[in-house]
Amino acid sequence: MHCLKGEIRVSELINNREQNKISDQEREALIKQSFKDLHNGKSVEEIKSQLKDKVGYITIGEVSRLQHVLMEEENIQEHEATEICSKHREIFKDFIEDTLNRHPDEQPGHPVYTFKLENRELEKQVTKIKEHLQEFEADDQSENRLKLLGDCNLLMDIRKHYERKEQLLFPYLEKYGIYGPTNMMWKIDDFIVDAIKDAKRMLVEYDGNKQSVVEVINFFTDQIDEMIYREENILFPMSLNNLTEDEWLKIAQESDEIGFCLVSPEDWKPERSVIDDEQVASKGFIKMETGILSLKQLELLLNHLPVDITFIDKDDVVRYFSKGKERIFARTKAVIGRTVQNCHPPRSVHVVEDLLDDFKAGRKDVEDFWIKAKGKYVYIRYFAVRDEDGEYIGTMEFSQNIAPIQEIEGEKRILS
Repeated sequence: MHCLKGEIRVSELINNREQNKISDQEREALIKQSFKDLHNGKSVEEIKSQLKDKVGYITIGEVSRLQHVLMEEENIQEHEATEICSKHREIFKDFIEDTLNRHPDEQPGHPVYTFKLENRELEKQVTKIKEHLQEFEADDQSENRLKLLGDCNLLMDIRKHYERKEQLLFPYLEKYGIYGPTNMMWKIDDFIVDAIKDAKRMLVEYDGNKQSVVEVINFFTDQIDEMIYREENILFPMSLNNLTEDEWLKIAQESDEIGFCLVSPEDWKPERSVIDDEQVASKGFIKMETGILSLKQLELLLNHLPVDITFIDKDDVVRYFSKGKERIFARTKAVIGRTVQNCHPPRSVHVVEDLLDDFKAGRKDVEDFWIKAKGKYVYIRYFAVRDEDGEYIGTMEFSQNIAPIQEIEGEKRILS
């Protein structure tokens, strides 16, 4: 299995847990308890020493999920949650640090690449505003206030960074059941933007209260730095772990509508293996609306389906049947070109004709049957095949042994 971005290799993870001799439930309990201990006042150092050599490496998603669950279970208030999550991240930094930067997606124009590019510019602006803040603390004359006001005006561009994150990235994460980091980050994003607005107002309406200006600017600069760390060490690895390339492409395409923060990114065009029209014509490819396949690929694909497929055209002539490894009903090539009526016993021909009449007249689009035959429980489905204008062009017969499916219980996930 390949290494998942932002997480440790599955084999390593299993080995660590084997060596630690604790179950997944015990590890989860330890992580939960560490969060509760922080809430109850224990120090970061004390908790880290208790966890040393016990939990092994863990995934970013695991920590974030448990944080979200515990904040709800313990009914922790927003102002407490921000501080506790920050300390919790510090506790587990050593456990996840090695997994954070494996194979990051750094293609110019990729949404994550652009987010990080913006973060580098934001760091420069934070450095500049801190320098100007020192000048202001030494002398709050008009010139120094105007420098800070200009810095704050420029930093308001951060809203575009946050809005793309909230409106484009978060919905995809929530589709995968990831809510904890998104909910918390959105709240902190709002705090940061509101604090920048407050600083601007204080500087415009300056009444000599230097300390208030210093405090609000120190607050949002610290929070911007903190948010950059959270994005690049938690949010982005987690997102790269879950989103498909097509989902990233949609985010990239929709980003222009919101705009970018302090940068002008390149367009991103993921590498795709494209077969042009000349190749289609010369090499026997079949070009369809949703892709291009060679005739051989198409035939193998249909023959590997765990079902039997037969297609008859609008004149009731058998044109195709799949040739899977274990066909339920035998077919020979002799049926190709024959009418479907001649492929059925006389006693059942009227049933076939009635069904086809319903399909052709538009009274039905599908008909299902299920029978027990040859030790199998066979589900037989007939579908009217129509073109984009609704015109009938034939019927597809679809047969499947559903006995093994009926025996399935519980769940088996690709990633457990």
